[in-house]
Amino acid sequence: MINQKQILKLLISSAYLLVSHGSKDPRPQVAMEELARNLQDKLADSNNQERDVNHIGTAYLEIHPQPLHQQIIDFSRKIIADGCRHLKIIPLFLLPGVHVTEDIPAEVELAKLALKEDIFIELQPYLGSDRGLQKLLTRKIIDPSVDGRIIVAHGSRRVEANNTIQAMAISVNAVAAYWAVSPSLQDIVAQLVADGKKKIAIIPYFLFPGGITDAIMQSIQDLKLQFPEVSFQLYEPLGANGELIDLIWDLMQQ
Repeated sequence: MINQKQILKLLISSAYLLVSHGSKDPRPQVAMEELARNLQDKLADSNNQERDVNHIGTAYLEIHPQPLHQQIIDFSRKIIADGCRHLKIIPLFLLPGVHVTEDIPAEVELAKLALKEDIFIELQPYLGSDRGLQKLLTRKIIDPSVDGRIIVAHGSRRVEANNTIQAMAISVNAVAAYWAVSPSLQDIVAQLVADGKKKIAIIPYFLFPGGITDAIMQSIQDLKLQFPEVSFQLYEPLGANGELIDLIWDLMQQ
């Protein structure tokens, strides 16, 4: 049973919906659910809530049976029934591309129109805007023997989005490459090899393993054949680890 004090806390607390792109590969969804569970435990400890009061959900922009705005509506109605009237949308995207600047805000507005005054919905900054990500990447790239570093991001048709990756790469003494736009990983590797680099670290700027990170791994196998004199070191994506959980927690508190 939830007592009167707990009911009051529910009435004034926030709920959170973690939004990612969505994938046909099951691994990102498994990782998203793990993130949500870990954050729910952290939230319950912070607010002294019952463990069965679930105020953190997951939603997907694409490759889902329902459009994002309907997922937001469904989750909102569930938490409204628990007495919650404040929902924060957390976009787990690393680039300020079209999805972050146009698609997600449009879906949020559709949900707001449907729910009217039943709940206050607040769109939080996207994950990639957190400066803590740069520190996380810096800690990943600690091998002093590496003489070339490449951060591989998805890339966007918005130049401004790619500029943020270039700035981050420079800050950690790396070069930016992109999967969807130029310059490609192959282009940047060829450039570094021409500059005399012999040990190149490749850091996938993706949240979780998936189809693209698998393709990057295969590309590196091809690059090893093309440049047998070069040693390539492939890092893991960011992953659903404690550091990432802390970054998302910071966004939730804004």
